[in-house]
Amino acid sequence: MNDCIIGIGSNIEAKYHIQEMLRFLAADVGIVKVSEMVQTKPIGITEQPDYTNGAVRIQTEMEMEELSLYLKNLEDQMGRDRSQKKYGPRNIDLDILIWNDEVVDPDYFTREFLRNSAAELGYELKI
Repeated sequence: MNDCIIGIGSNIEAKYHIQEMLRFLAADVGIVKVSEMVQTKPIGITEQPDYTNGAVRIQTEMEMEELSLYLKNLEDQMGRDRSQKKYGPRNIDLDILIWNDEVVDPDYFTREFLRNSAAELGYELKI
């Protein structure tokens, strides 16, 4: 069984989209815990609504590549518009942050809210 922390972000009807994503996710993986959601300012393109960000800790039998594809498919299923610019608005954004106790997303090191969410879910960076 693999242990994973997934970063969550949304700035289009965030409460609704995050709840729906968690409902879909729970049908396919074991949800261990969901962090508090926090408001953050957009990065890159600042002329857009603030983001709601957090994380979810899951357990899954999927391998990392399979889970990554699953998350992209879930984003698509929920109507994510991939024609937007990289830092543009999005209804849901899901990224694997921690995989079996190892940081796999470099954004973890540059975004305090990701570190805080992971810590809230029990992850402690081992140096």
